[in-house]
Amino acid sequence: MNLRQFDLNLLIIFEALVSECHVSRAADKVFLSQSAMSHALNRLREQLGDPILVRTEQGLQPTPRALAMAPQVRSALQLLQQSITPTAQFDAANAKRTFTIASTDYFEAVIFPELLSHLLSIAPNIKIEIEMIAEDASQTRLGNGEVDLVVGMDAEQALPSHLISEHWLNESQVCLVANDHASVKSSLSLKQYLKLSHVVFWDVSQVSANSVDTWLEQQNLSRHHMARTVNYMAAARIVEKTNAIMTLPLHMAQLFSQMMKVRIVKPPKGIPAINMTMVHHPLYSEDPAVNWLAKHIHDFSQSIHW
Repeated sequence: MNLRQFDLNLLIIFEALVSECHVSRAADKVFLSQSAMSHALNRLREQLGDPILVRTEQGLQPTPRALAMAPQVRSALQLLQQSITPTAQFDAANAKRTFTIASTDYFEAVIFPELLSHLLSIAPNIKIEIEMIAEDASQTRLGNGEVDLVVGMDAEQALPSHLISEHWLNESQVCLVANDHASVKSSLSLKQYLKLSHVVFWDVSQVSANSVDTWLEQQNLSRHHMARTVNYMAAARIVEKTNAIMTLPLHMAQLFSQMMKVRIVKPPKGIPAINMTMVHHPLYSEDPAVNWLAKHIHDFSQSIHW
């Protein structure tokens, strides 16, 4: 028989009848009246061309064909039940999942080390792989599940409208100069700022100008780009070795000031803060594991005492 011609609802009836070998008990099992169950049994017999149950001295007994079908029908019903049952909650303590996060330097250097320690304390068997945000990270790789989350993108960056972008962190920006930079004191006016040579961080995912340059352009101003990098660390090392200046998130600057011969300088008034996002794909918005990771990244980041 062609499957399209068969009433699949009758498979539930079939399993109940073969399991119970009793019309009334089978009816109770699937919440039908006895008359409705009798009618369903007649339909089964008609569609399968088999009596299904026959009366014997021991009561109703399944036919050989019904007995042969029963294990396969039960297996199919169990598979269907699993398919329509909501996904279980993520069992962090026992999970052995590998997550992939596409992120900026900021997330990887400032947040990730302590975050990973925190996550491993509650999910000791997970693995997290970090990759830099590439042009396709927010589209192709998120869509096919190769990347679970994109973390740290500037909220001003354009994204496809179908992606889910949530606020992650706001971070003020400061300036960084070499310790021995004689012409720069503890703060900068806008006039002084524009006279200096700048090392500019440029995320490879950016499709628009750096936020500082955009802010300057709105005032018909511009700064001199001495160098442009896709790595905060490289930019900071250039600053350490030259008379250049860079503008970067405060806590990234604090990290570099502990590692290199550089110091933090108060920027000109009005330098925009960075509003960073966490991006995920709607195909996986109900994935308990991805939701677990996103929640812990958000909660951990908010709880840090800078």
